[in-house]
Parts: sequence; C-alpha cells; structure tokens
Amino acid sequence: MARPLEGIRVADFSHVMAGPYASHLLCFLGAEVIKVEAPGTGDAMRNYGPDRRYDGMSPSFIAVNAGKKSIALDLKNPQHLDAAKRLIAKSDVVLENFRPGVMNRLGLGYEQARELKKDIIYCSVSGYGQDTPLRDWPAIDNIVQATAGIMSLSGSPDDPPIRVGFPMVDTLTGQTAALSVMAALMRRERSGGGEYIDVSMLEASLAFTVSAVVPYLVTGKTLARTGNTGYSGQPTTAVFECSDGRQISLGVVQQNQFVSLAKCLEREDWLKDPRYTSIDRRKKHSEALIAELQAALRQRTALEWEAEMSARSIPCGMIRSVDEAADFEFLERRGAKVPLHVPGLPDDQDISVINAGFCMSEDGPGVSSPPPRLGEHGREVLAMLGYSDQDVEELLKA
Repeated sequence: MARPLEGIRVADFSHVMAGPYASHLLCFLGAEVIKVEAPGTGDAMRNYGPDRRYDGMSPSFIAVNAGKKSIALDLKNPQHLDAAKRLIAKSDVVLENFRPGVMNRLGLGYEQARELKKDIIYCSVSGYGQDTPLRDWPAIDNIVQATAGIMSLSGSPDDPPIRVGFPMVDTLTGQTAALSVMAALMRRERSGGGEYIDVSMLEASLAFTVSAVVPYLVTGKTLARTGNTGYSGQPTTAVFECSDGRQISLGVVQQNQFVSLAKCLEREDWLKDPRYTSIDRRKKHSEALIAELQAALRQRTALEWEAEMSARSIPCGMIRSVDEAADFEFLERRGAKVPLHVPGLPDDQDISVINAGFCMSEDGPGVSSPPPRLGEHGREVLAMLGYSDQDVEELLKA
C-alpha cells in the first residue's frame, strides 16, 4: 500500500529545527518534500556542532532531513523567485519559518501563494505568532523554554531555572505544525479549499504543558517544583540509588501498585503501618518512606530491580543515558531506527535515524534515501517545474 501522504508535495522554505521537523514527519509519511535553501550556505543546521568533519551534513541536519530533496534558490534573484513561485503552484503545502512578514516581502506570502494555487495549504511557524505584539521578537528553543514557563517546572524548589536538555520546543512545535497540516489536508480532501495555518512556538509549548498550565487556570495556583519526584508528589514516584550505584525511577501511584511494591521489596509490614496505608498518609510521611525505600533498593542492581518490578507490573525504569536508550534491542525490531547510508560522511559510515515514533500495520513511516546535499536536486526540480534544458542550465549557473 502507498504511504498515507504519497502524492502530496511540500514546498519547504523552513530552516534550522522547528519547521524542518514538521516536514520531516510529513516526509516520513510519504510526502515529497522539496527543501528550498540559500545558495552557498544552505540551512544553517548543515554546519551545526563542533566537529568540522561533518560540515554540510551535520548530525543535527541528518536528524530531520532524510528523504527530502534540495534546491538552492536566491529568493532575491527574480529568476530564482520565479522558480519558487512555480514550485508553490505545483505543491499542496507551503511550510515556512522566517520572521513574520519576510515571505510577504518576497512576494511568497499566503495571499500571493493562493493566486498561484487556490487550494494551497500554507503553514507559517514563528516564535510568537504572525499578528501579535511579540511577532518581531526573535525566538529559538531555549528562549521559548524561558518565556513559556518550561524552565520553571523542572528541578527542586530551591534550584535555579533549568532548561530541558534538548530542543524540546523546536520538536514539539514541528509536531504541532505537522498535525495542523494533516488536519488541513483532510479538510481539503473532504470539502475542498486551502488553509492558512499560524503556528507559534509559545502556544505550542503551552498546549504541550497543558497538565501544568490548566491546573493554574482552574485553581489560580502554580504547580510546585518536585525535582525527580513525579507529578503526583508521592514518595513512591522518586529516584533511588541501587547497589551498583545506578539509579531507578519509580512510578507507583495507585494503591494496588504500592501493595505489589511492598511485596516485591519484602516489606509487607508497610501494608499494616498506619503511616503508609493510604496515598495521603504516605505523602504526609514522605521522608520516612523514602528512607526505607532507599535502604531496600540498595540490596540489588538497578537492572535487576527493573526486570523484577516490571514483571510484577510495578512502574519503574532504570535511568539510562541517551546512548543506552538508543541501543535498546527492540528498537530494530520495531523499525524505530531507520538505517541509512549517507555518502561523504567521515569513514563512509552507515548510520541510523529515528523513525516517526509509531508503527503502522500497512506501509508505515520511514525513508530510504539520505538527506540531500545542498542543491542536489536542483536540475530535477527545475525540470519538473517546466523549465527547458537551456533555462535549467542558466538558473543553475545563476
């Protein structure tokens, strides 16, 4: 079977992470994504990171650009701008994440795009929206983590604000943009007509942190910072050290889970201890229970406890590093890691990228081609846009 978005073409004017992650997901679902990049430099993520051996094809660029096509266009050059307009006219979706107003000034905004393709789906990604007082504020992931309140949620009460250790806002914004594009495509399929979509990193972040934001909207009180203790605040949702020095995180929130935990740790006396007989009592006596849990969990290794507790349906997980998590054996069986050969990498290495995060019973997500070199598909794309061989050569020289 065809993948869900086969036959859909995306004119991708986005760069860095939030926009490219959106088109990355669409690409993995079968869309043809044509990435428009600036001549000479291309997407800034091509050269991201400290290892200059990967310039042009950095690991961060590989992460969200596999399977796409690239054409290098100078959008201030009239000939190249004409090619961009032709591309929009032959596309189903336009995706861009320039500062608000830039695409309009170039003559490639939504109203201009509608003249080229009346049912175009046009998605703009920005920090604070296209028509807000903050529209011109520059925004990158860690800045929006700050303005959206995310940095105030992690850590213990006396800790300074803490940034989430990866560009979470970029990826969740990209996921939000991809979802909105999918919804617009479905609407167009059912009733016709295009759509303008305005995705802001701030609003996407607030939607993503709904479990923290809505309690404030309902009660007027903000959530307390609980460090490594879970959202429930229960002492049985904290992190504990095991005999090998590794740590395990517990997620015991229900009474039946606490009963199983007590039996697993051979501490059935807890079930009769008046301090621990209910959730509220365990929270009241958190300090004492945490000390007893710590003593019990130091009797075995984290890996042993993880296997034993999981077999008993006790929520837990050994704290792993990124490399350990990425090397889970079952990921290969699930197709969660997509093998790719990317020509030109140091030592001509074969690599893997992470799939879209879900499986499908038919022709599910994935790609088989590597990220494009800058302008790699220029000749192919220009021919598809109807340029003659002579015009193609002139545009490429320009």
